[in-house]
Amino acid sequence: MITPEHISSVASVVRGACPHDCPDTCALLTTVENGRAVRVHGNSAHRHTDGVLCTKVSRYTERTYHPERLLQPLRRVGPKGAGRFEPVGWEEALDDIAGRLKAIAARNPEAVLPYSYAGTMGLVQGEGMAARFFHQLGASHLERTICSAAGTEAMVQTLGGKVGMKVEFFAESKLILIWGSNSIASNLHFWRHVQQAKRDGARIVCIDPRRTETADKCHEHIALRPGTDAALALALMHELVTHDWLDHDYIAQHTLGWAGLRERALQWPPERAAQVCGVAVQQITDLARDYGTTRPAAIRLNYGMQRVRGGGNAARAIACLPAITGAWRHRAGGVLLSSSGLFPIDRAALHRPDLLGARRPRTLNMVTIGDDLLRETSPGFGPKVEAMIVYNSNPVAVAPESGKVVRGFAREDLFTVVLEHFQTDTADFADYLLPATTQLEHWDVHASYGHTDVLLNRPAIAPLGQARTNTDVFRALARRMGFTDPCFVDDDETLCRTAFGDAVPFDELLENGFASLPLPDAPFAHGAFPTPSGRCEFFSERLAMQGLDGLPDYLPNYETTGSSAAWPLAMISPPARNFLNSTFVNVKSLRDIEGEPILEMHATDARSRGIADGDVVRVFNARGAYHCKARISPRARPGVVNGLGVWWRKLGLRGTNVNELTSQRLTDLGRGPVFYDCLVEVAKT
Repeated sequence: MITPEHISSVASVVRGACPHDCPDTCALLTTVENGRAVRVHGNSAHRHTDGVLCTKVSRYTERTYHPERLLQPLRRVGPKGAGRFEPVGWEEALDDIAGRLKAIAARNPEAVLPYSYAGTMGLVQGEGMAARFFHQLGASHLERTICSAAGTEAMVQTLGGKVGMKVEFFAESKLILIWGSNSIASNLHFWRHVQQAKRDGARIVCIDPRRTETADKCHEHIALRPGTDAALALALMHELVTHDWLDHDYIAQHTLGWAGLRERALQWPPERAAQVCGVAVQQITDLARDYGTTRPAAIRLNYGMQRVRGGGNAARAIACLPAITGAWRHRAGGVLLSSSGLFPIDRAALHRPDLLGARRPRTLNMVTIGDDLLRETSPGFGPKVEAMIVYNSNPVAVAPESGKVVRGFAREDLFTVVLEHFQTDTADFADYLLPATTQLEHWDVHASYGHTDVLLNRPAIAPLGQARTNTDVFRALARRMGFTDPCFVDDDETLCRTAFGDAVPFDELLENGFASLPLPDAPFAHGAFPTPSGRCEFFSERLAMQGLDGLPDYLPNYETTGSSAAWPLAMISPPARNFLNSTFVNVKSLRDIEGEPILEMHATDARSRGIADGDVVRVFNARGAYHCKARISPRARPGVVNGLGVWWRKLGLRGTNVNELTSQRLTDLGRGPVFYDCLVEVAKT
């Protein structure tokens, strides 16, 4: 346990790391006076942070000392969802929780389900001790796919893993395609490199259905229809082939399946893609010429474009482009979706899957939690879910088709424990609500998916009130469950050391707060991709063996505007600039900036429905309805509305949020969500 005396004796400025779901993974410095954190700022010694934090995290002390912060364990006293609780002691709460879990596990441990995601990206407070606990218990596995699974699988099948160019070398690129990313809002430190490239004469193109803040600052914005990215990528390939803007030597030496991909690309002339994407033919041909003739050219791909039915295929198609032109030869050329596959994390040592022994529990997908909580025991499904332990996530707000999610969590026979900082939408349904520490109050170690440094987080202050670390809660439950493996007594610093073993010098992390991975500047200049063939695999034999198309292709959305008169508008739900998923929604200063839940509409769509700016509108489809304010905005293209999220349901106009409308269907690859594959209608209330 970290005591105030210990903290005050360590330092007045403590090195740490931002824990949130962002590719920047900033290095933090927390100024502490008399045991209280008074300021959080960026560490200027860390090259990727360079002393700068986003608006959200720069206000982290406001979140830590929030007057509504949970500071003691609570037990439900009212009906599920009413949010009525009474204080309870830690020992009584943990004894009861362990007793309930023991009784359920005695019948079938797979009736217990963990639910967690990226409330912290820390390897320790994320799954460091939790995974050990659930492996020993034999609980159902959770397929954690709600953000990046389609793009991840695409990179694995094409490049061999979540690998790519180093983010800092975008500053040297002469053409940058920002594809499916609002970088100013969600990847601020990457944008710094874009600005440097722009000052040095680079051309910057944004490809996104929404005219984002990032698009405003680019030379060109290509506002394609949601879910049509693969068609655009294939049309670019068509032009590269027909104009011979190809690196024939790189293709021959370092790729696999070119003949098949070339044939497919030739089926996609710009005219066909323009019709599918809803953009001008000239935009496609000009972009292809720029990409085919500019050296070095780089693509910053992000996760927005893969949240549709064909998202995996689209990401595969885009990832093929740098190998076709030989862009990988340059350190400022290639593509970056995620760098997380470059980190040598020892997950086996950290998570201890060996504790399962010969057991092979079922796996449930977090995207389909609404349906799964409403299922009864069946041969194809297994036991009914009787208990959920929720940590680092707010599924009632963030999971799709949330009307079903609410009904599932409202089951009186579902025993639910929630580890949280605040009384979120999900917390309202808890049987026990346990106060968790924030990043300023615990140890953790972090990889990144936007750069290639490992960061260490030291506790800057003592836990407020009775808050406990996630690891401490799972250690305490393990003792009560009778788990005797020595791994359950590992403290948090030991877990931090375990995460990377000897691959990253821990002394360097202790001294500096970060350590850089020793990686080549141009990782695939000479091929050597981490695929089975060692090549960029245009054709994936592994996909073909699964009965899937081995080549990337365009797959139309599940829900296409031409197929439904009832729901004529496509809706995407990108994050509000000052929120991060559902985190920070309750921070008043940030919520004041956002104002209220809104739906961006193009003027033509609003006019035909008699909707004026500021009107309260009902956004609806067969799955549900959501009320918010209409904003008539050039950020929306005709036929597409933008429901900015993710607001807590109880802070919305009528107790719902945008996920009332999204579906539980899954992507072509990776079994991820299709948040942006959604048709709606909008009416003035």
